[in-house]
Amino acid sequence: MIEHHFLDQLRSKIKSKNDVLASKRQKWIKANPYYYRQLIKSLKFIIEEDAKVLHVRCSNGFVLDALKPKYGVGIDDSQLTIDQAKATYPNLTFIQQTTENIQLQEKFDYVLLSSVEDIVDLKAVFDSVYKCCHPHTRLIVVNYNYLWNPLVQLAESLKLKIPQNLHNWISVGDLNNMLVLSGYEKIVNRRIVLLPYNIPVLSYLMNRFVARLPFFRHFTMLRITLARMDIVENHSPSVSIIIPCKNEAGNVEDAVKRIPQMGSHTEIIFCDDKSTDGTPEKVQELIKQYPEKDIRLVAGPGICKSENVWTGFDAAKGEILMILDADLTVIPEELPYFYEAITKNRGDFINGSRLVYPMHDEAMRFFNVVGNKFFSLAFSYILDTSIKDTLCGTKVLYKRDYERIKKLRGSWGLQDRWGDYELIFGAAKMNLKHIDLPVHYYERVYGETKMKNRLKNGWIMLKMSWYALMRFKFY
Repeated sequence: MIEHHFLDQLRSKIKSKNDVLASKRQKWIKANPYYYRQLIKSLKFIIEEDAKVLHVRCSNGFVLDALKPKYGVGIDDSQLTIDQAKATYPNLTFIQQTTENIQLQEKFDYVLLSSVEDIVDLKAVFDSVYKCCHPHTRLIVVNYNYLWNPLVQLAESLKLKIPQNLHNWISVGDLNNMLVLSGYEKIVNRRIVLLPYNIPVLSYLMNRFVARLPFFRHFTMLRITLARMDIVENHSPSVSIIIPCKNEAGNVEDAVKRIPQMGSHTEIIFCDDKSTDGTPEKVQELIKQYPEKDIRLVAGPGICKSENVWTGFDAAKGEILMILDADLTVIPEELPYFYEAITKNRGDFINGSRLVYPMHDEAMRFFNVVGNKFFSLAFSYILDTSIKDTLCGTKVLYKRDYERIKKLRGSWGLQDRWGDYELIFGAAKMNLKHIDLPVHYYERVYGETKMKNRLKNGWIMLKMSWYALMRFKFY
């Protein structure tokens, strides 16, 4: 924190203002229930219940309590505000500290920073809470859209809003840049609340639908930015390569020969989904033929590819989970690129993209390419994240993150027979950093494709996309 007589005077002025407002905050909250419901609904979509949450600029603790944390800590610079929060919410912990120089040493799952408009040195706050984060912490920053400056000032003058004497009007670009300078990486910027007051029907339509549309979203009142630490963990995690297979006897040995060793240990799990061509018997032979490799055979349920993959994920012992389709159309030699991407913290969810390099011969049919491009555009809008290829079978994530995603399985409208959408939607809901990794895509040399009934499968994917749209955009 930079100390300077002018900055110190400004801090004292803001702290005195917060002391004066301490006894009035609950009245303002009760006077604006609709606004706070919108804010809390959006925050609860991001922050899981029963998590460890630190709320910086916690005010009287109303928002922190509404998030239902397992362990919640609120920090504010006003002692009078903190005293009120302690009396109202004894189940939570509240501490009076200068928010630009937080002295906590605990680590939290989520760090929420609000009321940034009257923070003197925002970068100092980002630097200060850094020590309260671990590599999987999500930092959440709530701030006003700078376009709303005249309207917010008008609302304060008419006593329709608690006065803040705002002086920080931060654009999305400014905020993202400040996060980078403090050692964070932006995951996503979200925009909410087009009409902060409740006008029956109109407010519902404006905030749930119009505010999420491409043009109108730029005029919403609030910005919610999710970020994570930009840090590389210094270790060499183990890997489980999950190979879902059904009637792939001619491909399994080639997979074993070509899969490289990665990390501290690499295990290869063949998930056989009731094959009739001798695939499980061939895998048993390979287990004996290559004793130096950790090869395992797991019996799939014979329902669909996704259930087969989940069986492999549950059986996996590695820290990192990789899916490699048994047809080897995505070559095993590129798996180290995925390992490098996730261990160097380029992303939390690494998704293969077959739509960058030229494809080999008839590797993907024309209508499959068209459909994939359509869904990539739809997903990019729904999730506010660029996704180029939604159906590439090669996806990589940490098993600890899969265990969280697993709780959401089956909650996307209908069963995903392939598993790609379950993983993409689940990763987005858990605020994992998504990144595409270009792969070379080749035509299979043995067996036949399992992606048949394209119209039926396309309809299923479209319905899942619609459900995700309603859940991510129009919740």
